Amino acid sequence: MTKRNEQIRAREVRVISETGEQLGILNRNQAIDIAKEKGLDLVEVAANAEPPVCKIMDYGKYKFEQKKKKQEAKKNAAVVQVKEIKVRPKTDEHDYQTKLKHIRRFLEAGDRCKVTVFFRGREIVHKDRGLAILERAMEDTRDIAKVDQMPRSEGRTLHMLLVPTAKK
Repeated sequence: MTKRNEQIRAREVRVISETGEQLGILNRNQAIDIAKEKGLDLVEVAANAEPPVCKIMDYGKYKFEQKKKKQEAKKNAAVVQVKEIKVRPKTDEHDYQTKLKHIRRFLEAGDRCKVTVFFRGREIVHKDRGLAILERAMEDTRDIAKVDQMPRSEGRTLHMLLVPTAKK
């Protein structure tokens, strides 16, 4: 939290006026008096400096601008989702191609893609088939994705995570 006026504990502070010119190193109370005369606040902007740097400004306006900057940064932040594609060890060629198109679309949109092979019943003894499907998907998407998490088995599933490569 930003300290202002009496919350500032340092005895001496470097003061910057509201126009941006340096007023020099002043006693904290002198600096607060100067700010009060102008109807503004003394706000600590660099607490780690020696002595701390304080600026004379309208604190309410400063808080409002900080809030707006935070909202703008949040709005511009990219939200990366993890999309999941599920296949079975007996997935036929056409179905595989359709799933591959979905994987490519997710990766091109900038999302991560989790490819999962589900085993039902006695299919679990054919983990090699599931691994072959994941390795094929890895190979088919090598141009636009890299493997973030190598194929790993958990219970009756085998899964891996693909992430899009940086665009040139």
